[in-house]
Amino acid sequence: MTSRREFLAIATATLTATSNPLLAAPDDPDTPWYHRTYRWGQTNITEKDPVRYDIPWWREFWKRTKVQGVIINAGGIVAYYPSKYPLQHRAEYLADRDLYGELAKAAHDDGLTVVARMDSNRTAEDFFTAHPDWFARNSKGDPYRAADKYVTCVNSPYYDEYLPSVLTEIIDRSHPDGFADNSWSGLGRDSICYCGNCARKFRDKAGAALPLKQDWKDPVYRKWIDWNYARRVEIWDLNNSTTKAAGGANCLWFGMNSGSVTSQSSSFRDCKAIFERAEMVFLDHQSRGTAGFEENADTGKLVHGLLGWDKLAPESMAMYQAGRGTFRVASKPAAEARMWMFEGFAGGIQPWWHYIGAYEEDRREYRTPEPVMKWHETNQRYLVNRRPLATVGIVWSQRNTDFYGQDRAAELVEAPYRGFAASLVRARIPYVPIHIDHIERDGAGLKVLILPAIAAMSDLQCAAVRNFVSKGGAVIATGVTSLYNEFGDPRSDYGLADLFGAHFTGTAGAERTAGQTLHTYLRLSPELRAGVWGPEVGDEPHDSGQRHPVLRGFEETDILPFGGTLTPMKLDSGVTVPLTFVPAFPVLPPETSWMRQPKTDIPGLVLKERVAFLPANTDRLYSSLNLPDHATLLANLVRWAANDGIPLQVEGRGLFDCNLYTQPGRVIAHVVNLTATGRTPVTDDDLVPAGPLKFGLQLPAGVRAHSVRLLVAGKNLTPVIANGWARVVIPTILDHEVLVFESA
Repeated sequence: MTSRREFLAIATATLTATSNPLLAAPDDPDTPWYHRTYRWGQTNITEKDPVRYDIPWWREFWKRTKVQGVIINAGGIVAYYPSKYPLQHRAEYLADRDLYGELAKAAHDDGLTVVARMDSNRTAEDFFTAHPDWFARNSKGDPYRAADKYVTCVNSPYYDEYLPSVLTEIIDRSHPDGFADNSWSGLGRDSICYCGNCARKFRDKAGAALPLKQDWKDPVYRKWIDWNYARRVEIWDLNNSTTKAAGGANCLWFGMNSGSVTSQSSSFRDCKAIFERAEMVFLDHQSRGTAGFEENADTGKLVHGLLGWDKLAPESMAMYQAGRGTFRVASKPAAEARMWMFEGFAGGIQPWWHYIGAYEEDRREYRTPEPVMKWHETNQRYLVNRRPLATVGIVWSQRNTDFYGQDRAAELVEAPYRGFAASLVRARIPYVPIHIDHIERDGAGLKVLILPAIAAMSDLQCAAVRNFVSKGGAVIATGVTSLYNEFGDPRSDYGLADLFGAHFTGTAGAERTAGQTLHTYLRLSPELRAGVWGPEVGDEPHDSGQRHPVLRGFEETDILPFGGTLTPMKLDSGVTVPLTFVPAFPVLPPETSWMRQPKTDIPGLVLKERVAFLPANTDRLYSSLNLPDHATLLANLVRWAANDGIPLQVEGRGLFDCNLYTQPGRVIAHVVNLTATGRTPVTDDDLVPAGPLKFGLQLPAGVRAHSVRLLVAGKNLTPVIANGWARVVIPTILDHEVLVFESA
């Protein structure tokens, strides 16, 4: 059990780290713009807009929505100013107008930060004809196309010479504060470029010809993967050196990046290398996927874990129908847009409204951002420069996404992570994402590390996990964690077999193609049904032992639905096996649906001291099946591993995402009501209140919590303080609530 002294030591270290002075004076003009511009707006200009852009109306809209910065289309695929470079295609309706320059001047006159938006990886045919050696080619030598455009090659002079010259021209003309570019990284991972530039540069680097096809077992293909990642980092650094040379030390280039690690991998964007070198991150992550709104809070925490919590991460938040069922000029329901924004705030993301086109016939979307942006302005001091307060960390690895997930990363890598994260949201357990290479750095304040199918691990990364356990930490690992090395090659045994107390005896790789078998089960031990009300046949086991705490809540069942497959393994002595595998049996016709083999010794869960190894990958399955039993099991494992070391207790019906943060002298709890939202592909057009909630917080050192402010409800509560815990009752939450526990 975590002692009061241990928790105070952890929380004190967190509060001390929060006292970073970087954002101490966000309104100080000497503070760089990228550290004080919290609210953003973007009208993504179309080629028709030069004849219909009502600049006075949009200036008023900037004021109404309290934006401090705007992102304005400048050049790339389409130029919105009269460029001196004839091959940079001017917008069809631009004529001789400098629409970008007019908007940049208006924004600067209004005291706003201006970021010039580029979209630069494709060109029109005339550009291709003039410079055919600057474009990506397939194995037949044909150019890669995107609709009617030609895709440029990242290893050509287009990126090394032409784009830097365009950036310099824009700076000379209108002096933007910085640049963004959502298509900056060129051809994706699903295609190989065989142009002369790539062939020459790859041979110089790797001493080999370009790979002939996608083959993750081919050492040359692996080198090609790493070479492409490195090239994108070179482009990042080149563009920043260009903009700083032309526009000054604070004129930075930020690209744009996805909040999905799987998406980043498909574009050769190294999250760790990019976010750690960035002063700010622009996130092009406009709407939820199947994971639900909570995906956005997770994105914010993951990005800040690399970027730092004293920096900003604004995110493009679409006011139109984006994501599933994209309708570019139709309004997204306000409830859907608001929930995505609030979950972003809960993860430390800053708001950035986004429209397609300067003139919309569906006027409903103009009403959505104003109240949210005004609330953010009023409460901004509680939403930035804070540190997460959590004792549970979920480990992630982009290299695992690449070299184990390969072409099925969403299923093999992302789904286990999303499933485990969703189970913690359901259980109201605060957590932080932890990059696998930062376990030593960021693990000091954690009680539990979760490794959700982190299959590809280096020996050094395995050693970091062992070190975490040696210092008193607990570990939960699932699936085939550590069965492969950092290149995706199988080991003869789990790299962490000594921690698991379990040894692999099957065929590595079989799990990659096993998929779901929706009629397998897990048997709980000991079996209790003999003492539970129900029919009897006389052969029920009469076990008298107590079940392990990880099986709490399952007292009336001896089986749980599973849905996957398991293989035998060798176990060390002294381990506990609370779950075993029940193989599939016929589903149809119903007359044949009974267990042929009701019991095996194949372990589904192995416990050894404070380490839980769950080869039954219920985290991956929960992300797709959404079975409550899977979520309960995962949450039970975390509570057991944390040994009562979770500083939050929330009681009451409903689904809420609860995130805790610290600032000097206070704790901030951001609670988002997900009760009526779910994780299925739906679009919400209404908000349903839920509550009351009994909210209990274990107070860290330096916070006495004489009062609790509810920033959304606009009221103060007096907490009940006992045994180091502060408790209040929140009567109701519509969409979100922010509780501020502080001394005065």
